[in-house]
Amino acid sequence: MSQLSVAASTFPYLYSHSGLDALKHLNGLGYDIFELMIFPPHCWPRELSVADRKAYKSWLDGEGCRISSFCYPLLDNNPNGVDRLMRAYTLDRYREAIDLAAELECPYVVAIPGPVNSLINPPHEWMLNWFVEGMKQLVDYADGTGVQLLLENVPFTYLPTAKDMVETAKLIGPEVGINFDICNSAFIKEDPAEAIRMMGDMVKNVHISDSGYDEFVHAKLGTGIVDPGPVAAALKEIGFTGETVLEIIADALLPGTDPDGDIKASHAILAENGWKPLG
Repeated sequence: MSQLSVAASTFPYLYSHSGLDALKHLNGLGYDIFELMIFPPHCWPRELSVADRKAYKSWLDGEGCRISSFCYPLLDNNPNGVDRLMRAYTLDRYREAIDLAAELECPYVVAIPGPVNSLINPPHEWMLNWFVEGMKQLVDYADGTGVQLLLENVPFTYLPTAKDMVETAKLIGPEVGINFDICNSAFIKEDPAEAIRMMGDMVKNVHISDSGYDEFVHAKLGTGIVDPGPVAAALKEIGFTGETVLEIIADALLPGTDPDGDIKASHAILAENGWKPLG
């Protein structure tokens, strides 16, 4: 059976490199498929000049590299915030990400439900309706661009489970797929392999990293609760042909961090469990 494909996320270089420089850096480590984070100052579509956009496309084409997915993290936005202006702001930023994805021939933009972290959250039904309404607008906007929206399971949102992803995607429409985060699933004590089998061909893109139960992190593999072996078996069982993104989050600006080493060590573990080796 063929080996699973691996991409690398630019997340560790969010503040240390521009998006393009992070792609070049990861390429130097041996990667030619990437997930690009959409966040300022790293890569912010509304601030990219025509020359900037052409530079991305020229480098990708020239090196034979490609971007597998865009990820817009929940740091400064909320697609189901109580303020309609925040919801509108967030959707506008997603539209800009869809436009850039289409220019760079990136097939997926990952969409994350908004966070819940206050002592009294809005009713679940309100948040769900706001999110579904917004995602339907984005689906319409993406029509004809070649870009698909993918929902991601994240523990600190109001839709943390794989089942939530399936049910919410069905409310939005058949155009929406799932970006399944293995670490996030394991952290909430799901069985990631069984979740993959349940989601089936709705899974289009995968994130992998590691964490313990006491503190939620996205560390290098082999340091926590994530077991890649059963995940690989489940992905092959459903006929998954997309990318498994190494989403290691270790800020390259902080002393004592080694994101390059963490990525390479994690990839070595993946290669032992059914993924393509690095290089």
